[in-house]
Amino acid sequence: MLEKFKEDALLYHERNRPGKIEVVPTKPTHSQRDLSLAYSPGVAEPCRAIAENEEDVYRYTAKGNLVAVISNGSAVLGLGDIGPSASKPVMEGKGLLFKIFADIDVFDIELNCRDVESFVQTVKAMEPTFGGVNLEDIKAPESFEIEERLKAELNIPIMHDDQHGTAIISGAALLNALQLVNKDIAEVKMVINGAGASAIACGKLFESLGVQRSNLLMLDSKGVISTKRDGLDQYKGYFARDTDLETLEDALKGADVFVGLSKGNILKPEMILSMANDPIVFAMANPDPEIEYELAVATRPDIIMATGRSDHPNQVNNVLGFPFIFRGALDVRATTINEEMKLAAVRALAALTHEPVPEEVNVAYNEKNLQFGRQYIIPKPIDPRLISAVAPAVAKAAIESGVARKIITDWDAYERELRSRLGLDNKFIRRITVQARQNPQRVVFAEADTYKVLKAAQVVIEEGSAIPVLLGDRERIEEICREHRLKLQGMTIIDPRDKANAKKREEFAALYYEERKRKGITMHDALKLMRDRNYFGTMMVKRGEADAFISGLTKNYRSVVLPALQMIPKLGDYTKVAGMYVVMSKKGPLFFADTTINIEPDVKDLVQIVRLAHETVLKLNVQPRIAMLSFSNFGSTRGDYSERIQEAVRYLHYHHPEIVVDGEMQANFAMDPQLRHENFPFSKLEDQEVNTFIFPNLAAGNIAYKMVQNIGDVHAIGPILMGFSKSIHVLQLGSTVREIVNMVHIAVADAQNKKQLF
Repeated sequence: MLEKFKEDALLYHERNRPGKIEVVPTKPTHSQRDLSLAYSPGVAEPCRAIAENEEDVYRYTAKGNLVAVISNGSAVLGLGDIGPSASKPVMEGKGLLFKIFADIDVFDIELNCRDVESFVQTVKAMEPTFGGVNLEDIKAPESFEIEERLKAELNIPIMHDDQHGTAIISGAALLNALQLVNKDIAEVKMVINGAGASAIACGKLFESLGVQRSNLLMLDSKGVISTKRDGLDQYKGYFARDTDLETLEDALKGADVFVGLSKGNILKPEMILSMANDPIVFAMANPDPEIEYELAVATRPDIIMATGRSDHPNQVNNVLGFPFIFRGALDVRATTINEEMKLAAVRALAALTHEPVPEEVNVAYNEKNLQFGRQYIIPKPIDPRLISAVAPAVAKAAIESGVARKIITDWDAYERELRSRLGLDNKFIRRITVQARQNPQRVVFAEADTYKVLKAAQVVIEEGSAIPVLLGDRERIEEICREHRLKLQGMTIIDPRDKANAKKREEFAALYYEERKRKGITMHDALKLMRDRNYFGTMMVKRGEADAFISGLTKNYRSVVLPALQMIPKLGDYTKVAGMYVVMSKKGPLFFADTTINIEPDVKDLVQIVRLAHETVLKLNVQPRIAMLSFSNFGSTRGDYSERIQEAVRYLHYHHPEIVVDGEMQANFAMDPQLRHENFPFSKLEDQEVNTFIFPNLAAGNIAYKMVQNIGDVHAIGPILMGFSKSIHVLQLGSTVREIVNMVHIAVADAQNKKQLF
């Protein structure tokens, strides 16, 4: 197994392009004009501007978002002194984390510098290139001096992450752990095992948080660091105590907190048994902690445990800190990363742990309902809220402590910008949510006997965006709510099979029978169908007893949409229904239709699909720009699909000039406005960004959205059913809670709009 992992790791780094990072242009480079602007002669203009005002380097270059990850490979985690070349994969990996977590660009730089002076002078010479420097994997005590000198001699943020990253994350965990056990940080007795860069930084940060140095014992490989020992450097000497204690076993007796930054399996069960009540143990040695998690919790059931491993609760992972600390520092052009900024990061991380955990985090860690407690004292590394929680806290601290050269005044706008960097913020979703809250509608949840649906129902109640009506077995629903501590307040529960609803079933069945009696349905069939939640819920909406209907989490698509097709009238003059997915991308929402209903649409069908998409997108507060897709461009290849689309476009241009639509065209021309404008300047889309895509048949649309959803950094909401006179919508099988909530908000907005029509 280990050999296979080694092989996979090597192949991962070697295949395709060797390494893990590349440089990608951020400006257009398609034409000769683009190149003349990017380089000669156009590049001379920003050069002149910067020569006149050096601060303009942040305006015209990437400096403000560029960090150097610099190492000499003298202390690589778990590998030791392997030298600069061998450390390069680690530094590339660090660059990758900066990018994916905080959208910070990185050049990794491996220096062949073994002494402090040459290292410092080399980094100083590179200051004009970078907005900040992340020092990495440099052995102590040289790392302390290197960082201190660079911070003193440069005017950009500098941080040795091995020291401060671990300190910041474990500091947040410490604050929360002490809160859980109701212990005063000024009174706790702490033992730190290890005296390297991370341990020294942890000790100093804990002191800043309130730990008394007189209550802290630090140990190195020789034992307790005491005033009786000779040869201590200034960094270890800072933590020397006047004590006769010598061993880890001695030091831990009665201790409240153990912090391990040493080596695996040195903390024995009898040692933690000797600690105080509710011991806090941070065993952070990697890859093997100072004591195995399972052994520790079996020995002390009252323990609060953290490790550096992702397969245990409370992982102390530096990725919780450094991307967002640098993000905040860069965004205010801080001249340094000071103590105030580090403490702000600590407190922001600690506070975030008390907030409700996003569903995608629960799903990723196979949890049902993570919440603040002994198993959750620090956020999970993939929590999407980290960037908007930590970076603003760091930026504010930089401003307040006087080290910021750029002042942020609109913090709401800044947080939106942070979320949008990673595609986490989408104005479309936020607008729909706000619209739903303005006038909440009654939404029928047909699958209320599932945790995800009940969690989503609770979320929309808390957000004030919908009034849930739950269909399902009451006892099962209440059991799920008790198990997961969900609240049913404000929700109606209806079991279509219950005797109490027999009269309602008969009423609905009579209406259904009257409409379907000449289509093979008997009264017996109608009564039987009304025991089905999809039929019962759809009839509730038809009769005005609810405003919107949601189903499909656990049912196949046909079983959900068929009752609506049989019972719900079409909208206006439409004779067709179509399905549309909203694909959430960094550019904003993209709308794909038809993806679920019409297998081989003819010309009239295509016209209706375009009209439905146009109206629906408009009502979702987005101005639609529509491309009709095919394998050819404006008649370049003859064929049935092409001719159908051409005829539909001619009809739309003549009868519906208000719709911005054109085609047929290939997907690459639809997606690239400059390419389209250069080749087809006559297009009514001109050089506009297309946001709505009409597919020539169901196969193309269905394949496209599923491929985009699984390949790209996107997720899809839908399908939104267009063409019904009532708000009926289908969930994807296995939707997340957040996807269900988004779909509810769309359903509410749809119900609001349709009420205005009728």
